[in-house]
Amino acid sequence: MSAPRLAVILAAGKGTRMRSARPKVLHPVAGRPMLGWVLDAARAAGCTHLVVVVGHGAEAVREAFPDEDVTFVVQEEQKGTGHALQVTREAVQEILAGEGAAEGRILVLSGDVPLVSPATLDALASAADGRGGSLAVATLDEPGALGRVLDDDRGHLERIVEARDASPEELAVCRINAGLYALPAPAIFEHLAELGTDNAQGELYLTDAVGAAARSEGGVAVVELEDPAEAWGVNDRADLAKVHRRALRRQAARWMAEGVTLLDPEHTVIEAGVELARDTVLHPGVSLLGATRIGEGCELHQGTWVKDSRLEDRVVLHPYSVLDGAHLETGAQAGPFARLRPGARLGEGARIGNFVEVKNARLGPGAKAGHLAYLGDAAVGAEANIGAGVVTCNYDGQTKHRTEIGEGAFVGSDTMLVAPVTVGAGAST
Repeated sequence: MSAPRLAVILAAGKGTRMRSARPKVLHPVAGRPMLGWVLDAARAAGCTHLVVVVGHGAEAVREAFPDEDVTFVVQEEQKGTGHALQVTREAVQEILAGEGAAEGRILVLSGDVPLVSPATLDALASAADGRGGSLAVATLDEPGALGRVLDDDRGHLERIVEARDASPEELAVCRINAGLYALPAPAIFEHLAELGTDNAQGELYLTDAVGAAARSEGGVAVVELEDPAEAWGVNDRADLAKVHRRALRRQAARWMAEGVTLLDPEHTVIEAGVELARDTVLHPGVSLLGATRIGEGCELHQGTWVKDSRLEDRVVLHPYSVLDGAHLETGAQAGPFARLRPGARLGEGARIGNFVEVKNARLGPGAKAGHLAYLGDAAVGAEANIGAGVVTCNYDGQTKHRTEIGEGAFVGSDTMLVAPVTVGAGAST
């Protein structure tokens, strides 16, 4: 039986430079918390168990990820990355015992490096087979304060030196430690037990344990990242903005490859949970958020903002419309400057125009509300016409009431419908 593959994600840091009450790993990137990206990548790379090391904001992180495959381990004191992995020893041993395995392969990841890909993690795990492990490296033009990786001519690690402890010659090396590892368990814990704090930060360095593994267990393979952005960590708001933009570019490239037209990808936001169908066209400034679903052949014009909504095929959103929790059936249209709030539903071919607001109301097939109307807590029948300035007065100060408008009804301009009220089929006001 092959050794089980599990992931340990280090997510205990305070993120002081973020200047935030929110734990750093819960800050969103392209609509998903940073830690969520890392967990998903580990799952996609075949990790059947996920161990998350938490410290600052531990309870908030637990609440954000109640998944059954995630085990949380608390690092009470942050004494370095080596210490963070040390505290997972018992949890890892329990997982291996549960799998009936004498040893396993641990992917050690950082919770604030959300651009890492499943392909990279799979390559790391594969490169570690039969060795003391593997680590990912990236070559940067300006490596700055990142740890330097020194390897031999066979692609095996010689040693890792932290920037604060490096000599001028070592600082001239541009190959950096990406902070992603595949390490053997339980063997790595023996090296962790031997760590000391004789370094510039007085911490237990995981890199020292990896160096020990390289010297004693068949070498540690070095895996070069094809995309150095996978090593980008988030330490402050500027880093967050850079990583967020890179994630959005990935999303844009993905959907263009799937047959969606983005007229200005750099100014289009498509979050991670969004799904689109082919031949849809997105104009500049479109934002698609949350669990939004867009059908085939839709056209979303400039500045439209859509969250947790569903658009069937051939829907048109005119400029600067806002949708939140809405459902538009095939061929429906909204805008410009329309607002559809939760529970809004437009039937097939229905149309609302400029400055029309719809909340918890359904317009039947072919119904129209062209201008300056409010439709709340209402049902509008097929082919009905709602004139300019119409309001369904749904709230009496204590309770919401419904308005029923029948098929083919004609509600004239400036009509106030004080609910509960019914306008029959074919009636006019």
